[in-house]
Amino acid sequence: MKGPELRVYLLLEDLQRQFAAYMGTPSRARGYPPFEGQHALIVEVAPGLAIERVTDLALRAVPAVEPGILFVERQFGVLEVHATDLDDVRRAGEAILGGLGAKATDQLRPQVLFHDVIEDVTDQHAVIINRTRQASMLMPGQSLLVYEMTPALFATVAANAAEKVAPGVTLVDVSMIGAAGRVYMSGSTADVVKARDEITRVLQEVEGRDQ
Repeated sequence: MKGPELRVYLLLEDLQRQFAAYMGTPSRARGYPPFEGQHALIVEVAPGLAIERVTDLALRAVPAVEPGILFVERQFGVLEVHATDLDDVRRAGEAILGGLGAKATDQLRPQVLFHDVIEDVTDQHAVIINRTRQASMLMPGQSLLVYEMTPALFATVAANAAEKVAPGVTLVDVSMIGAAGRVYMSGSTADVVKARDEITRVLQEVEGRDQ
């Protein structure tokens, strides 16, 4: 039987305020919610049920880390663990990699599918987006950044990195589970353009294998 495939291995240092709050919402956190300033590790493997072994590896090696998200999809499994001590998160990650016989660079490199900046959003457009948002509200007249990539989990590092460089943006939605990841951010045109450029930079620097 072939061993689990490591698809995503993301270390998120210094969780930002809006992103941490999003990760702690009931629709995301099935376990312990993370807080601003903590550090997180997000892992995706295939097949889906292999994530239970990944969870055991992390929590058995470093009981101090807290699991926030444990999600078993049809094809993939997702685990997020976090802690205040970055070394704890790193050691949990090392335990996972050791148990899988993998390296962090065995993950898939992200592929950008689409991005756009929509300026001066109309009121009707804002209303329809706000009906399905999972974070804060988009206000009419703001500029809207939309960004899509695969694998979906890279939306997490994208959202957190963007908020670091452009703290004035509003995190409207993050879709991190499924066929593709999506980030919605709003604010001034200058802020969302800065957020877009940072997301592009961060994704381009990820080391891994081709999809």
